[in-house]
Amino acid sequence: MIKYKLNCKKCDLSFDSWFASSKEYEKLKKKNLLSCFNCNSHKVEKSLMAPKIINKTSNKSETKQFQKFQNIKKTLKEYQKFIKTNFDYVGENFTYEARSLHYDNKKNQKGIYGVASKKDIKELNEEGIETQEIPWIEDQNN
Repeated sequence: MIKYKLNCKKCDLSFDSWFASSKEYEKLKKKNLLSCFNCNSHKVEKSLMAPKIINKTSNKSETKQFQKFQNIKKTLKEYQKFIKTNFDYVGENFTYEARSLHYDNKKNQKGIYGVASKKDIKELNEEGIETQEIPWIEDQNN
């Protein structure tokens, strides 16, 4: 995996993005599949970045930050495991399924998890349908 800082030439936004490799970035760029999440412009370029490597000679605060990150990642993975075991995955149908469970009073049914936009989640909460956003870490060994 490689992380690049990308710049949108249209709206001047800078953001980070991960790629499987530098070749993967080049392939996506060539096919015009990279776009700014803010304005949808395809005028996105990578900028120069210096890698940050934490090693035995790093100072203690960097090592502490790295350990804190690892602990958070471990906790998130534990949450994910619990969710996958105890809830039904409904994918992109999350909003529809959440409303169905709520309005059909299927309270004894197993909970669900899936994908929804921030707007959909806000609307569900305004309707009194309890939802939570949880960062999702893909299962990878990187």
